[in-house]
Parts: sequence; C-alpha cells; structure tokens
Amino acid sequence: MKRIAFILSLLIVSSCAKDKSNFTLKGTIKDLKKGTVYLQKVEDTLLVSIDSLKITGDSQFELHAYLDGPEVLYLKLDKQGEDSGLIPFFADKGITEIHTTLKNFFVDAKITGSKQQEKLEEYKAIMSKFKDKNLDLIKDNLVAHQSQDSLQIDSSLKAHNNLIIRRYLYTINFAINNKDNEIAPYLAISEIPDANIKYLDTIVKSLTPEIKASKYGKQLQELIDERKKE
Repeated sequence: MKRIAFILSLLIVSSCAKDKSNFTLKGTIKDLKKGTVYLQKVEDTLLVSIDSLKITGDSQFELHAYLDGPEVLYLKLDKQGEDSGLIPFFADKGITEIHTTLKNFFVDAKITGSKQQEKLEEYKAIMSKFKDKNLDLIKDNLVAHQSQDSLQIDSSLKAHNNLIIRRYLYTINFAINNKDNEIAPYLAISEIPDANIKYLDTIVKSLTPEIKASKYGKQLQELIDERKKE
C-alpha cells in the first residue's frame, strides 16, 4: 500500500508540473528502445534538468517546462548511462518538436517551433558556409607549409583573418536586422562577446524595448557594462 501511495504521489506531482507549464517539447528518436531524455537549461553557467522522461520501447517523448520568456534550452539523451550529447534549441511558450535518430542524435535533429528557432536555423546555415570556407583555408595553409611557400602562407593567413572579420560583421548585421527578436542579443553574447565594444553598443541600442528587457537583452547590457569597466 505504501508503494502504491508513493507512485500515486509521483503521478500527482508530475501532473501538477505539467499543468503549470507553458512550454511543451515533443519529438521522436528513431531506433531508441531504452534511455532517458532530459530537458535542460543554463543556470549560473551550469546545465540543470527541468524535466525528464524514461523511454522504454517507444521512441516518442514529451517534456514540459515553465518559461518566463524565450530562451535556449537543451535536449539531452542518456542511453543506459552513455551520454549521447545535447541538442540546443530556442524555446518559446507553446510547442516545439524535435525529431532525430539514435545514430546521429545531434546531426540529424530537425527542429520546428518558435520564431527564434527559425532565425537561429537561418543564422546557422550561413555559419556553416563560413565553417566550410575556413576548412578550405586550413587545407591551403597546410599545403603552403609543406611546400614552404612563404607567399602562400601569408596569403592564407590574411584570408583567414578576413574570414573572421566577415563572420563578425555578418553576425553584427544579422543581430541589428533582427532587433525585434531575442536572437539578436543571444548571438551577441554567445557568438561575438569579444567584438569591439562599439559594435556591441550598436546592437543593444538597436533593440526594441521588449527585447532589451528580455533575458538575453539584459545579459548583453551586463556584458557591455562589465567590459567598459575593464
């Protein structure tokens, strides 16, 4: 009887947590038969779990949370004690769906949901092109060193530095062009926190009042204030 009462109490707590939530994460992990999925967030630089679900046989999952506003959350998979990595995504009130596979948990992830996630996907698509170009430059630099071609070494180094500048400028422009979306301050603090302070100032000044008052808007202002003290 005590065991039954304990199980019922857990179900009641779980039900209450679900009732108080304003965000739901649904999805599937193809070929997963047994494991645990966690919904996590960053608190004081640490990842903490806000909901979890044990999967036994059914690859579908549903997790819940209460959000004060849009923020980046993480889906973690623990398969029989083995950490399969994290899938970051931009969550907002409502429903987000993630469909992926056990074999390529992170790479195969297809995410649909918030307007912030749509912008994040758009940004990541361009960043992948910068990454590909950077790999090409690394290859060119290795070839130049092998052949001891000093002119080519200098050329590849300059191209690499120019690529970094272009990536920073693209991120700055992307943030300014999306001043009414939480993606703007988030990219500033996560992708270019060491950018020239005048560019960070330009981003924060371009934000709409609502975005300035958001979680990442406040963090961006705090970052700028701290850097100005240095």
